[in-house]
Amino acid sequence: MTIITNIEDLRVLAKKRVPRMFYDYADAGSWTESTYRANNEDFAKIKFRQRVAVNLENRSLASSMIGQDVAMPVALAPTGLTGMQHADGEILAAKAAEKFGVPFTLSTMSICSIEDIAANTSKPFWFQLYVMKDRDFINRLIDRAKAANCSALVLTLDLQVLGQRHKDLRNGLSAPPKMTIANLLDLATKPRWCLGMLGTRRRSFGNIVGHAKSVSDMSSLSSWTSQQFDLSLSWKDVEWIKQRWGGKLIIKGIMDGEDARLCVESGADALIVSNHGGRQLDGAESSIGALPRIADAVGKEIEVHMDGGIRSGQDVIKALALGAKGVYIGRPFLYGLGAMGEQGVSKCLDIIRNELDLTMAFCGLRDVRQVDKNILLPGSF
Repeated sequence: MTIITNIEDLRVLAKKRVPRMFYDYADAGSWTESTYRANNEDFAKIKFRQRVAVNLENRSLASSMIGQDVAMPVALAPTGLTGMQHADGEILAAKAAEKFGVPFTLSTMSICSIEDIAANTSKPFWFQLYVMKDRDFINRLIDRAKAANCSALVLTLDLQVLGQRHKDLRNGLSAPPKMTIANLLDLATKPRWCLGMLGTRRRSFGNIVGHAKSVSDMSSLSSWTSQQFDLSLSWKDVEWIKQRWGGKLIIKGIMDGEDARLCVESGADALIVSNHGGRQLDGAESSIGALPRIADAVGKEIEVHMDGGIRSGQDVIKALALGAKGVYIGRPFLYGLGAMGEQGVSKCLDIIRNELDLTMAFCGLRDVRQVDKNILLPGSF
């Protein structure tokens, strides 16, 4: 029996159980992967101040994100192809998040649909939107999110063009996937995954296939997707989407102070400091490196969140100390999902909660809402 003690243990197990094509899709960056690596490595440079002989009774990790109560200030990030890490992956992850008391964010490029998540959960979830040229499709997608009672819309702005990810090209990742001899041999070593996929009807992009014009199956999806990302996307589109949505709006993909100020002017409720997990502009700054500057640029005018490189509860508290009100985890919950399904996602959240709680205690605090730069060693950030 494998003993799981940290997120790395889940990653190792997921790599054994998930087909290489889909594991690499989740666990890779663009080009040289320098930004992907920096997202992780820059956290290690930040050091804590250890405090002693303070009252540590009745500690609390409870907080809020965009006015929504959360068991800890961590949300599950929107991740494409989640249902290819494990059969019905988005449903399982959403269930785990709901039981734990943290937000789940469904990607536009998910395998399970908005309606699938709504049918299998009882509390509102968040929906992430990519802006496509087909505005009629976007209008209907927003209406579907409203009908599903989604409590926030996460608008991603950093994918007008797609960063090149070498591993995806080598693995033949496409829609549908290329069944090369190498991929077929790899699938033969993943019987647990194969049985799971045989047992579900959810194997295509549930939010798109059957909903977008001329996309009736996976074979027609690839050409549609390649033509649909909108190169002309502007802040006027953000204004239109905010009005069309009418609810809580979170803008994802902010790495620059000027763009952060534009988020404030747009009237959005929160922004996410994010470089898309190092999957877009290779050579960009790490998310944790950009966070303090962006937090300073907007002050209290907009809620600041971040993602990118979180692999532990210690990373979470460092982000909170540097100005984030909440963080998002993508790869950690995908590792858990690929390794152990819903149980693995729950295990991921338990690991992060325990590490966050213990680190907060070692730093002399009892309430996660009191975390600030004072818990960090000056000069290390």
